[in-house]
This record gives sequence, C-alpha cells and structure tokens, in this order.
Amino acid sequence: MSALPPMSRCCRALAKHRSRIVLAILLSVGVEHRLLAAPVVDDSIAQRVLACTGCHGRDGRAASDGYYPRIAGKPAGYLYNQLVSFRNGTRRYAPMNRLVALLGDDYLREIAQHFASLDLPYSPPQPTTATQAVRTRGEMLAMRGDPARDIPACSSCHGDALTGVQPATPGLLGLPRDYLTAQLGAWKAGNRHATAPDCMARIAHRLSPEDIGAVSQWLATRPIPASTKPAMRLARKPTLECGTVSGGAAQVAKPAIGGATAMGEYLTRVGNCAGCHTARGGRPFAGGRPIDTPFGTVFSTNLTPDTDTGIGRWWGGDFWRALHEGVSRDGRALYPAFPYPNYTRVSRADADAIHAYLRSLPPVRQRNRPHALRFPYDSQLSLAAWRTLYFRPAAYENNATQSTEWNRGAYLVQGLGHCNACHSERNALGATTESPALAGGMIPMQNWYAPSLLSMSQAGVSRWKTEDIASLLSSGVAPGASVSGPMADVVHGATQYLTDADLQAMATYLRSLAQAEDAPQETTARSAPAWIELGATVYERHCANCHGSNGEGVVGIYPGLAGNRAVVLDPPANVIHMLLEGGFAPGTRRNPRPFGMPPFGPLLGDQEIAAVATYIRSVWNNRGREVTTFDVRRYRSDSIP
Repeated sequence: MSALPPMSRCCRALAKHRSRIVLAILLSVGVEHRLLAAPVVDDSIAQRVLACTGCHGRDGRAASDGYYPRIAGKPAGYLYNQLVSFRNGTRRYAPMNRLVALLGDDYLREIAQHFASLDLPYSPPQPTTATQAVRTRGEMLAMRGDPARDIPACSSCHGDALTGVQPATPGLLGLPRDYLTAQLGAWKAGNRHATAPDCMARIAHRLSPEDIGAVSQWLATRPIPASTKPAMRLARKPTLECGTVSGGAAQVAKPAIGGATAMGEYLTRVGNCAGCHTARGGRPFAGGRPIDTPFGTVFSTNLTPDTDTGIGRWWGGDFWRALHEGVSRDGRALYPAFPYPNYTRVSRADADAIHAYLRSLPPVRQRNRPHALRFPYDSQLSLAAWRTLYFRPAAYENNATQSTEWNRGAYLVQGLGHCNACHSERNALGATTESPALAGGMIPMQNWYAPSLLSMSQAGVSRWKTEDIASLLSSGVAPGASVSGPMADVVHGATQYLTDADLQAMATYLRSLAQAEDAPQETTARSAPAWIELGATVYERHCANCHGSNGEGVVGIYPGLAGNRAVVLDPPANVIHMLLEGGFAPGTRRNPRPFGMPPFGPLLGDQEIAAVATYIRSVWNNRGREVTTFDVRRYRSDSIP
C-alpha cells in the first residue's frame, strides 16, 4: 500500500543548523516564503477540474501554445465522448489517458457539462502566411467539400457557421492550426478512432497532406461569429453518418448470483482480476491487456467461460491448480506476471468461489495473444528453472497468537491482495528478494517506488488510526494523504470494494507490522542559490495556489507538502512522476468526484521540474536529496507510452 498523493507522506524533521542554512540561502537570493494564510478553496466543480486548465487554459478557453484546444462552450455530448475515449484508450494522448483513467461516467459527464456551460470570449484568429491558393483550397474543403473525391464539406456536419451542432458535434473555429493538423493527421494515420461508422476516419483517409494543411490553415484564421453557441440542429442531413460514444467501458451483464458466486464476485474484486484481464476499452475479463516486464510483454488471458478461447472447459480443480501451483489446465507453467507466488495462499474454498463467479459471466470469444518475451525467457525450460529457484506452493496458516481480525487482514494482504508484488524489491530475474516482505521497492517498468510499509519514514502506518488506513484503502484519500500512480489503480479496482470488516482487518494487520526508525536521511548535495530560486519561482507560479505558500495544503483537498514523507522519498521517482503526470485521486464509491492536479510534463522543461522538486524537498523542514535534470529525464521517458 502506498499513500502516494498528489504529493503525500510526511518526512522527518530537518536538524536546526540545516534549517538555518536553507533559510540563509533563501534570504540571500530574495525568495524567502511569505507567511501567508492557507489557500481558500471552494468545493466547486471549477476547483475540482483545475487539472484540466493547466493545458487547456483558464476556464478551458485554450492556452497560447498553439496545440491544446479550447474546450469551453463545446457541446457536452462531444466533450463526454472524448473523455470516455481517452479513458478507454481509443483516443490516445498519454497525459489525457492517465488523467481520466480512474474517473467514473457520472463525473466525466459533470466535467463535460461544466466546460460546455462556459460562454467565454474567444482569442483572436491566428495570423497566416499561407498563399491565396492554399486559403482558397481550405475554404472549398471546409464549406463545399470535394465531391469528385467523395469528401463532404466540414460544414455539412459541424454546422453552416462551423460552431458545432448539439448534442455531440464540436465547433471548428477558435482552434489552433497545429491542433487541427494533428487531429486530422491522427484520423488519417489510424491513431484516432470513433465507434462505427467512423466517418472522420473515412474523410481523413481521402485527404492529402496538402488538403489537411490547407483546411487547418483556413479554419484557424476564420473570424469568430457573434454567436459561438453550437447549433441546435443541422439545416440538412449530413452526407455521412457518424458513430458516437454512447457510454463508458463495456460492462459485464450482471447474472443473478448468490451464495458462492456472489462471494466469488467479491473476491475477484479484492484480487483486482479485472485490472489485468481487461484490455483498455475491451470486454471485461476477456484478456488481451499487455503487461510490460523487464523480459518482454505478457498478455493477459481470457477468463470468460468461452469454451474455445476462455475457461469454459476448466473445472474447479484446474482453476485451483492455476492459483495454487501456477500451472495451466494443459500443464504449462504460467509466467509469474500472474501473481501465483501470492495467490498460492488463497484457500480452496475462495478459489472455487472465484471460479464459480467467472463461469457465470457471459462468454466472450477472444483468442489469447501469444506473449512477446525475449530469449531465453520465452521457454518453458527457463520458466521451470525460475520456479525451482523461487517458487513453492504454500498455504496461509493462522497465527494462533493473533486475533481472528488480524489473521483475516494478513490473509488478504499476503494472498489475494498480493501487496508485496509491488512493495518488495525484485532481483535480476524478477523474483521478490529475501529482504523482509513489504520493505519497499521499485515497480518494474513503471518505475514508481512502492514505499516500505515497515518504515516510519516511508509508508509505515503503525501510528495511524485504523479508520484512516481504512479510509485510504476505500476512498483513496485520508487525512494528510491520498493515493496516486499504481496504488490508485489498486484502490480503484480492488480495495474500494472491501467490506468494512475486511477494511478493518487489513488496517489492523498493517498497523501491526514492525516499524523501523530509520536514521536521518543525509542530503548528498546542496543546491546552488540560483537553483533554489528557480524552484521557488516555479512553485509560486504553479503550485502555491493549491498547496499553499508554505506547503501547508488544504485539509481533505490538496495534501500538504511540508513534513510530507512522499515528497522526500529516495529515489525521488514518485514526486517527479506526480509533477510530470499530475492526476486525480481515483474516483471511488466514497469519493466519486476527486480533485485533480495538472500534468506539468507538457508545460515545464526538465530543469524547471528538477528545480521545483529540489525546492519542495529542501524547505519547510523537508530533507531530501537534490533532484537533477538527469533524474527528470529518466522518469519522463517512463511517462511516454
């Protein structure tokens, strides 16, 4: 469990002489923090979606960089469709994909309606150096099309005024030329999609690169009409019929379940089985999700009861053997990307319940994709050697000296919860090391750091109230902390569904873990005054409005950064990821409308990210090592899909 907020966790106090040194540096460059009151934050949808305005400009009216589009005033149906497409991965832009990945349909509709309701002035049209011939070609394509090549006019769908049409067709005016060019290019290249019939894909394929440049040039330079509101209806029927996104990800048709099957549904959620066995935008439990490992890519398998491509021919003993022994029905050893080293502790009764639930789902005919692993990791012989070294079937054994509640928590953490799959170091062959379980480690490929649950300076919770631990697991937020990164996926897909009794049990177990009082962290380098000054400037410009001029944060909304363990963790992976990627806490049943943090990766350079990270790790009694541009470059590359 990592309480990784939009910068969470408390750190140890700085020695008094170090405080005086840092203060002297700040005074010498004239950037000592003013003692201001904590920021005043309204509980409004506008405040909650500030994460969107970092790129899309204040109130969504577009920034001046020439790429990010205006979203204010767009039809709510269109905005909702795009948010769903980003969440499901059918529209690809990494910062947006990450930003909305864990938000529910109702919240996405609310966000869309908020921006759709804004009636704000447009920026002046962009100037152009295009020739008259190019402008004429662009106008023809936009207003009349090219019938000889079966290209309809833009106005035939987007309205005669090109301001869009309710409920879901966007306006084309007031958009930057670079954005228009990029989107038409994405349609043409097959990197952007809509549900069938995908009219924009057909149109874009018929456009030449010169056509795309001409129509983008012409649209970006058009004067804005007096009324920019989308038309209520088209004046005439469009030439092509287009598909739309009508809802969220495909849902499992709910069978009438009870008894063992109902328990199996619950346990399947606890194990977050859908998180790996559902491809983004795909059918639940049908597999096909790529899982990157240091040895290549493993593709999850189809768990629906299809008899040819799923587990329709699997009996209870076959399923139990997969969980307990890591062996498939046909006798092949399974790769440990499927966490059977943890699931081996799951009881036979619980395995049978999970199997009963999966067998109750609608079958999906979807063949499993072969793994793409490098030699020698792609052979059963190598896997057999790995299993000989690192795997033994096991079972959870109750600790007679502990309570029933404690044992239930231990069973969940060690088994279905598979917490040490992230919160432990792995060796060169991908096996968890013999260091104490839950002692922390880098998550392979994702390069987030899952902090130690045994350390008071990292993520130990022995001094937390059990209700606060339960709150973090069930809602994603707790006093002074919230979850981010891979842990946000866990809360969203698994722990939010725990019963109150199981939340209490897990919290009881986690609180009981032995806690190490780590030695004070030594700062390995002292940043130059100019570096601190740059960090302070970036912080005041981009961070202070939410996190406070003194890093105090806003209780229950924006976590404080002063005395925050996550801010000073070493390696500094998590704080850099949060600055680069931003994000919302996961949308959960107990916190369906989380506040968000903008992704600064597209907006700030490596030097600015490194400087502000160093700054917040060096002031307010925080004590963390300097973050370098090399660090930022390393983790920025992890952020590229």
